[in-house]
Amino acid sequence: MKILLTGVTGQVGWELQRTLMTIGEVIAVGRNVSNPNLQMDLAQVDTIRHTIREVKPDLIINPAAYTAVDKAETEPELAMAINGIAPGAIAEAAKEIGAAMIHYSTDYVFDGNKNTAYTEQDEPNPQNIYGKTKLAGEQAIASVGVPYLIFRTSWVYSLRGKNFLLTMLRLAQEREEIKVVDDQIGAPTWSRMIAEATAQIVAQAPGNISDFLADRGGLYHLTASGQTSWYGFAKAIFELDEKKSDRKLQNLTAITSKEYPTPASRPAYSLLNDQKLSQSFGLILPDWVRNLELVMGKNNYG
Repeated sequence: MKILLTGVTGQVGWELQRTLMTIGEVIAVGRNVSNPNLQMDLAQVDTIRHTIREVKPDLIINPAAYTAVDKAETEPELAMAINGIAPGAIAEAAKEIGAAMIHYSTDYVFDGNKNTAYTEQDEPNPQNIYGKTKLAGEQAIASVGVPYLIFRTSWVYSLRGKNFLLTMLRLAQEREEIKVVDDQIGAPTWSRMIAEATAQIVAQAPGNISDFLADRGGLYHLTASGQTSWYGFAKAIFELDEKKSDRKLQNLTAITSKEYPTPASRPAYSLLNDQKLSQSFGLILPDWVRNLELVMGKNNYG
């Protein structure tokens, strides 16, 4: 299987490049690759079409996204180009060459007004530009008619890039007190778990991946099990952190969202129900605490 992969410098893309190597030939594309035939800028639709036609993959996996949630409020056009328009262009090019597609979306497509986990049948109602552009990408892919999987995930973190885990560890060395929102509920999800689940699903295809996804594709929720708040996530990070000698942190304080206003509104409750994923592919995803224990047990974090 020939797999075209975007976003390999991102949290999920970096893990995917490694987990997919046992399944097929992984071809990484992006804005800064040296080979002109592999240059693909998601903000430039022409480069998307050109590269996909040149590579002719069996499967396109697109974890690349505009993920700066607050900054998107002042850059809606760029966020829409990358999150909303590009996925549709990828889907169209994939359909043209007979390829399948896997894409990643977000819990932020929901408004957070429920008090039970959202299913794939719940009506999206995003409250910020980021969520609106990610929903537009979902809808664009679904409208093309290409065999696809869309995985909605949440609160992604890793040992790379910019994320809540690394921010907390850094702030603990800089500040005596950290205040964290305690009234937003979700599921922290390790990027490696997302990549490994994706690879396990792709590996289930008995033959042609497009035929497999034509039968079992669609929209799925893919997050760690369990739930917590951002404050609960931070508390667990510091309880597991063994590098305490250089900390300044003395107090971790829970606050409300009103006490920490941000340019983009966040859903108060964005837990995703993974039951459909389990029923379709037999995957039982681990609890978020267990994943965090695995991450924090490594010697190279911080």
